[in-house]
Amino acid sequence: MKQKLDRVLVTGGAGFIGSNLAMELRSKGVGVIIVDDFSTGHFENLVDFDGDVIAADLFDADAWKGKVGAVDAVFHQAAITDTTVTDQKRMMEVNVEAFRNVLNFAVESGIKRVVYASSAGTYGAGKTPMKETDDTEPMNVYGFSKKVMEATAREFHHEEPGLALVGLRYFNVYGPRESFKGHASSMIMQLYDQMKAGKRPRVFKYGEQFRDFIYVKDVVSANLAAVEADSSGVYNVCTGKTTDFNAVISELNKVLGTSFEPDYFDNPYSFYQNETQGDPTAATKALGFTAKFSSADGIRDYFGATPEPVGAQ
Repeated sequence: MKQKLDRVLVTGGAGFIGSNLAMELRSKGVGVIIVDDFSTGHFENLVDFDGDVIAADLFDADAWKGKVGAVDAVFHQAAITDTTVTDQKRMMEVNVEAFRNVLNFAVESGIKRVVYASSAGTYGAGKTPMKETDDTEPMNVYGFSKKVMEATAREFHHEEPGLALVGLRYFNVYGPRESFKGHASSMIMQLYDQMKAGKRPRVFKYGEQFRDFIYVKDVVSANLAAVEADSSGVYNVCTGKTTDFNAVISELNKVLGTSFEPDYFDNPYSFYQNETQGDPTAATKALGFTAKFSSADGIRDYFGATPEPVGAQ
């Protein structure tokens, strides 16, 4: 990192992406304080973490703002990420109003850089590849909450132009420390668990839905690049490549040494995104971020075998 960071706040640091980010920052000698309400995060994600952890709901600003202390930047990862949650009020409280509290904290504390997690869910069933200039048409309240987060960030930046706010539209993230997400974990993890248990992997008919799967190690790299940004913006965090579910199953069969055929069934969800693929151009240009792991290499790295990432020297 070029930006000198002595101490940072990671919200949602007991969760999937947050814990990976917190551990990487500590490995670089950065002081990290975590705020997490442990509603979906888990202490086992932090057993090797040696920093401070505040157990608090970000929606309740009085429960945490006075405990954080001085930080140079905020990495805001806390959110409800389960797209099947239909409690609209709770989704908006956790994903939007809590974010507003984080931004107010940044302004009050003189913090100049906030990197926050947005989502490809803002695009809805848009055309692919999805670009930051495309219209956002979320298909569920989760995607809507992320769209509103981005609008909130724009308003804050308008009022506080010295505060750099970088939103990262994560595509389909997978990797270590996601197991505690349960049914909201990545399709890669869910299929792996089924196959490891000796079951045929279940996917919607006929497994041709595709995703822009991005490995969590690349997502961490994107966050570290984003904190260096000189200006505010929203950027895709993606590979720009697609992998359908049949291909995931094929790769998992190789990793597990199995030969399971998919068990296809009807899709019960009207709000399901059949296709996601991001355009990585803007993130590469503005942040200098390019994903290094293909889905196949990420799967092998995740579940045991460790190949060289794409582009490694």
